[in-house]
Amino acid sequence: MERIANRTVLITGSTAGIGKAIAEAFAQLGYQIVFNGLEPNGAEIAADLAAKYKIKYLFSASNMMDPSALRNMVREAIEHFGRIDILVNNAGIQFVSSIEEFPEDKWDAIIAVNLSAAFHLTKAVWPQMKANQFGRIINISSAHSLVASENKSAYVASKHGLNGLTKTIALEGVPYNITCNAICPGYVHTAIVEGQIANQMNVNQMTAEEVVEKVMLSKQALKEFIPMELIAKTVLFLAAEEARTITGVTWPIDAGWSAQ
Repeated sequence: MERIANRTVLITGSTAGIGKAIAEAFAQLGYQIVFNGLEPNGAEIAADLAAKYKIKYLFSASNMMDPSALRNMVREAIEHFGRIDILVNNAGIQFVSSIEEFPEDKWDAIIAVNLSAAFHLTKAVWPQMKANQFGRIINISSAHSLVASENKSAYVASKHGLNGLTKTIALEGVPYNITCNAICPGYVHTAIVEGQIANQMNVNQMTAEEVVEKVMLSKQALKEFIPMELIAKTVLFLAAEEARTITGVTWPIDAGWSAQ
C-alpha cells in the first residue's frame, strides 16, 4: 500500500498487543496516530513508534471506563489534527469465572471497556466524520462474538453486543460514506490471553500447556494462535478505499473455529 498523507487514526489500547501491531501497521503507511493506553510507559512507546516512522502523533491515557475522558480525547485529537478519519475500537479486558461466582464489578468493567467505550467513541467522532463525508470505524471483536465458551459470560456478552453495534453503525453510516466493520479473531498470544491462561489454570486445575491445548486451541480447526500482524493487515484493508463497499461485516479470523 502507498503511504498516506494527512489522515488520522485513533486506536484504543494501542501501546500493547494487537493494538500496538495495528498502530505500527498504520505508522508504516504514514498515518497520523492518536495512541491510547494505560501502560506506565505508554507515552514512551507511542513516542518511539512515531519517531521510528517519522509520523505525527498524540498520546492519551484516557480510561475506557470514563466516557467524559473519551470525549475529551476525541476533542483534543480533532483540535490537534483537524479530523479523525479512522477509529479502531481495540481496547478490551477479560475475566474468567462461572456465572454463579462471577464478580459483579468485573461484569460492569468488561461491558464498559469492551462495549460501551466503542459506543461513546463512535458517537464522539460521528459529527465530524459525517461532515467530512468519510469515516472508517473498525471494531476488534472476537470469535466469542460468534460462539460462546463456559465461564466467560461478560466477555461473550460484550462481544456479541459489539457485533450488533457494528451492524447498526454500518447502516446509519451509509449516507455519509462511513463504514463500520468488526474483526473477530480467535486466540492471539497477547497479555490478555496470558491472563486467561492463568485464570483457566485456576478454574480447571490445569497446567498452562494443558489450557492452551485443551481449552483454547482445541476449539480452533487450525491449532495455532492468530498472528497479530494478520489482524493489523485486515484493519488496513478495511480502512482502505478498496473496501468502501464493505460495511456491517463481522469478519472471522479464527482458524476455522466458527466454521465448525
